[in-house]
Amino acid sequence: MADPMDVDEGPPRGTKRTADEAGLPPEAPPGEIIVAPMNALKELMENSVDAGSTSVEVLVKEGGLKLLQITDNGHGIERDDLPILCERFTTSKLKQFEDLQAIGTYGFRGEALASISHIAHLRVTTRTARSSCAWQAHYLDGKLTAPKPGQPSDPKPCAGRPGTQITVEDLFYNIPNRRRAFRSASEEYAKILDVVTRYAVHCSNVAFSVKKHGDSATAFSVSAAASKLDRIKQAYGATIAKDAVEISTHDAKLGFTASGYATNANYSAKRTVLLLFINNRAVESSAMKKAIEQMYQVFLPKGAHPFVYLSLDIEPNRVDVNVHPTKREVHFLNEDEIIELVSAEIRERLARIDTARTFKTQTILPGIIPMTPPLSKTRHPSTVPGSVSGERPPVAKTPQYTTTYREQVEIRLKSVKSLRAQVRSSMHDALTEVFASLTYVGLVDSHRRLAAIQSGIKLYLCDYGLAANEFFYQLGLTDFGNFGLIQLNPPLPIRDLLSLAADFEIDHHVHSQLLSRRAMLKEYFSLAISDDGQHLEAIPLLLKGYTPCMAKLPTFLLRLGPCVDWSDETECFRTFLRELASFYNTF
Repeated sequence: MADPMDVDEGPPRGTKRTADEAGLPPEAPPGEIIVAPMNALKELMENSVDAGSTSVEVLVKEGGLKLLQITDNGHGIERDDLPILCERFTTSKLKQFEDLQAIGTYGFRGEALASISHIAHLRVTTRTARSSCAWQAHYLDGKLTAPKPGQPSDPKPCAGRPGTQITVEDLFYNIPNRRRAFRSASEEYAKILDVVTRYAVHCSNVAFSVKKHGDSATAFSVSAAASKLDRIKQAYGATIAKDAVEISTHDAKLGFTASGYATNANYSAKRTVLLLFINNRAVESSAMKKAIEQMYQVFLPKGAHPFVYLSLDIEPNRVDVNVHPTKREVHFLNEDEIIELVSAEIRERLARIDTARTFKTQTILPGIIPMTPPLSKTRHPSTVPGSVSGERPPVAKTPQYTTTYREQVEIRLKSVKSLRAQVRSSMHDALTEVFASLTYVGLVDSHRRLAAIQSGIKLYLCDYGLAANEFFYQLGLTDFGNFGLIQLNPPLPIRDLLSLAADFEIDHHVHSQLLSRRAMLKEYFSLAISDDGQHLEAIPLLLKGYTPCMAKLPTFLLRLGPCVDWSDETECFRTFLRELASFYNTF
């Protein structure tokens, strides 16, 4: 079986070797390409773990583009090795070419520092346990360089603690197009955090911390003594740690051992999170991820996904770790069989504990009957003209509603005509044509409420929340005085609804305002209050077949007090319709 990660133990490994000295052929892999700050961090952090570090500290400025600093307490680098530290294919991890057959460290090709030195200003400060002082060196294009013009380029003695500190400044300073390709520093910082948290979960007995430059507190930290579950809790939250079950399996014939944690059926997320390590390297496997997701379909509802941390130890001679320069992809023998055994182990563990399950519930206001469309299009007369009425059906039957239409009433109010004229005057013919002929493409950003729509050959970004709000407002203005009704059966106590959104004094004031205008609310807005003034009997129906979110009803009623201008007719109608549009808008 594969040995634990072959970190440097005891004294340093000795002199670094170049490709020629190690007997490597000229067709050795090309230099590592650093495409983002997270790639540079990953390489440097793996070097720290290789050096036997028990503490790794990461400092970031502007998403790692301005500053990326990694400090560890490992064995350090010998002063004599510093001149060739950043040369390509220079490594202390290999002594001869045959060592590639059973490589057990993260780094082994001598490419990371060389690549970084070509695209950033690199400074290394290091000290070994037997050295009386630390040494500092600057690098450019793989060679030692002077820190300032006119100064020597040789490493200089300085104060420092045992270990190594690598500082990368102005990443991609000489590749302006690449630097401009990064959308935001916060996005790159989030990717850096993701890399650190993944390794923090996997690397036992190593402390990790991440801090933004200028901040007094760390953004993420985990102690060296933390257990696997504690590390998962720190990195991904207490909910995942609480619902995680331990998994473990092995097969001597296939030469592998698997261990890790997977969430049970009580946990679900919008996307699958798979932390996969093969022989201690963070890798990706679409086949493994697909198999795990298919297996979880038995235990999770549709659209729900799990969290899985999985560490595979496979005999080194069965794994090819040098498939790609990023070392993110690996090939290993009997891949299908190993994936099947791992999936079976997770399935068995989940089935063993799947005796109780926790479900999230949604509170429904009493008396609200879901607006489910009838199976038949047959219409029956209603006793309330122009209303959508609901009768409570027998328990065994699905509630159904019948819809009738009342005769349209012509509205001649100058205030309403004025509001309609305002909308018409601000109408944009080109945008109206876009919305009239649009094709929905897909969701872009749910947090910013952005969707992609196409009209003709043009693609647009649309704030669908704002568009929906304006749609319901104009719909209310168009059908003013002719709304249908959503009957509430039984009627809901107004005071109870208001108390859900405010304290007693405020809801009492709003209640009084609604009662004093009860007749107008029913005539113009189909908002019906009982004769005793204590219950809400109906709310306006703006769109056939569409029911607003009833959880917003208390807030809607409360806002009718302070947010509606009852002193002016035009403003009263405008502000009421705006509040009604917000009530109907679910985004």
